[in-house]
Amino acid sequence: MTREELETLSIGFTKAFNAEDLEAVMSYFAPDAVYNEFNDLEHSGVEAIRRAFEPQFSGKFGKMCFHDEDMFVDPDSGKSLIRWTLTLEEVGRQGAYRGLDILHFVEGKLVEKHTYCKAKIPLIRKKIDLIKEGAWPR
Repeated sequence: MTREELETLSIGFTKAFNAEDLEAVMSYFAPDAVYNEFNDLEHSGVEAIRRAFEPQFSGKFGKMCFHDEDMFVDPDSGKSLIRWTLTLEEVGRQGAYRGLDILHFVEGKLVEKHTYCKAKIPLIRKKIDLIKEGAWPR
């Protein structure tokens, strides 16, 4: 994959979110893709990913818009990192927070999306739960 192809895929994916077009967003994902949310919920496969995105695209959180701040791409690995500010607007409430997505594309399809965000309260998980999941460093 060339740098230009990876940049085009990454930017197009974000633009589909901002257009509030769930079908366009889903068209980027490979059938067995994985989406890891900022709260550490993981969704495997396009149907699970679609269900995870439906509240956002239903307007439940108001108008959402990702404003790209920076992007790094590594065409050899097929990965990009996009740093953004997300604005949310609904009647009587507006706000924003910053975060980033790590996107991994293989043969033009998104196979992994990992989202991280800045929050006042960090996500802390118990060591015992991480050990049970096999996620504690050895």
